[in-house]
Amino acid sequence: MVRLVLVLGDQLSDNLSALRKCDKAEDIVVMAEVADEASYVKHHPKKIAFLFAAMRKFALRLENDGWQVAYTKLDDPDNAGSITGELLRRAEEHDAAGVVYTEPGEWRLIEALGDMPLKTHSLPDDRFIASHDEFDDWAEGRKQLRMEYFYREMRRKTGLLMDGDEPEGDKWNYDHENRKSAPDAVHYSGPMQFTPDDTVKDVLDLVRERFPSNFGTVDNFWFATDAGQAQRHLTHWIKKALPHFGDYQDAMVTDEPYMYHAIVGLYINAGLLDPLDVCQQVEQAYKDGDAPLNATEGFIRQIIGWREYVRGIYFREGPDYTDNNYLEHDRDLPDVYWGGETKMKCMQQSVAQTRDEAYAHHIQRLMVTGNFALLAGIHPHQVHEWYLAVYADAYEWVEAPNVIGMSQFADGGIIASKPYVSSGNYIDKMSDYCKSCAYKVKDKTGEDACPFNLLYWDFLVRHRNRFKANPRMGQMYATWDRMADEKRDTIRTEAAAWLEKLDAGDPV
Repeated sequence: MVRLVLVLGDQLSDNLSALRKCDKAEDIVVMAEVADEASYVKHHPKKIAFLFAAMRKFALRLENDGWQVAYTKLDDPDNAGSITGELLRRAEEHDAAGVVYTEPGEWRLIEALGDMPLKTHSLPDDRFIASHDEFDDWAEGRKQLRMEYFYREMRRKTGLLMDGDEPEGDKWNYDHENRKSAPDAVHYSGPMQFTPDDTVKDVLDLVRERFPSNFGTVDNFWFATDAGQAQRHLTHWIKKALPHFGDYQDAMVTDEPYMYHAIVGLYINAGLLDPLDVCQQVEQAYKDGDAPLNATEGFIRQIIGWREYVRGIYFREGPDYTDNNYLEHDRDLPDVYWGGETKMKCMQQSVAQTRDEAYAHHIQRLMVTGNFALLAGIHPHQVHEWYLAVYADAYEWVEAPNVIGMSQFADGGIIASKPYVSSGNYIDKMSDYCKSCAYKVKDKTGEDACPFNLLYWDFLVRHRNRFKANPRMGQMYATWDRMADEKRDTIRTEAAAWLEKLDAGDPV
């Protein structure tokens, strides 16, 4: 009997386990653009358009390869509105014996598919380097699940940048060489951009019509929407930007949203590029003498280290992970995250490019928008939903550990050994934002003081009982204790007044 083969929007890979398991001569691929997936958070229009266009092209690719594909567009009048609804509809239509699918990357879909009144067969998503069992075996018995040690296991498993049993260059990690401050100029034109073809244009029209109130627009859409285009972009980046990526991967420059970053996360996470193959191409550039070791290692660590690690955490911690709120923060996400008026140049830049491009690089996410949310005490679930909504590369398995764990410390230290908080000094060191900001980063108090300076100390004092014994934070509290009482009182008073303005919706 015929079986249905479910292919989700982030599973656009020829080597998907569900496709390998099934028979193109008999079984039917089901793909669907559904309201549930497009609206469980208010996704950026460019993210929706990217996925729908890539799905349509992948469906055609499968058909050309001999598969029968039952594809449902969002505006199909028979669209059931959900993945499970579409599977039930197609099962009845084709008298299917059941559904074969590759495990989704989000707990809500795993649970929904498991509850269907159809015979289902779930397969592992082996596009990842580490299986759930491998990660759990590594994690078992460890007091701290630090990424660095997991990363070394992934290096050994893949052989990437290995010289026999030892790491290339005799060091595992070259992060200390990847922290140069903002350069005077960026000598890279940015990611390869693709002119929308007819398929993409149809999707852009649909998204404009159906999602007019979502944050961002589809104007100037340039993403790759098939594997061939994604590979062309990767080749372009390796040649033009990889050599400088390591040095400036943490730097931020006004009106330079891409710096030397690869912008391949959305393509890897959707399945258009294979993560191991991407890393092997980057490694080859190093072997050929076209990229330095610090850049090559730094990039590969993000893919086989951090990306694999956060997936392991997400599935190990279970479906309630996003409900964590260790610091008991309860402030609502303020308007500044949706483009509201602000005098903070760093927030204005990071949010504006997020709105325009559905992209910001990791330091803008962690040390600007994330740092601000943590210092201001914003509810971590609201922060989580914002990141999940606004970035084209965001899926819950990768986004939630980065936000709930790394950025907001809401998991109580499962991922991070201390909160990633900083005053304005870090942003000033790593960017040129502060030079043209209305606030003065050198002012610690007063009307023009950088809000990050006030909120930094306020955060530490609010949470002193939690962190005073943390060996990585002792020096911060010692500095606070040496301040004059009057100065400490001024900081707390001005921080409270600033947060009152934020709560009132006043421009900050």
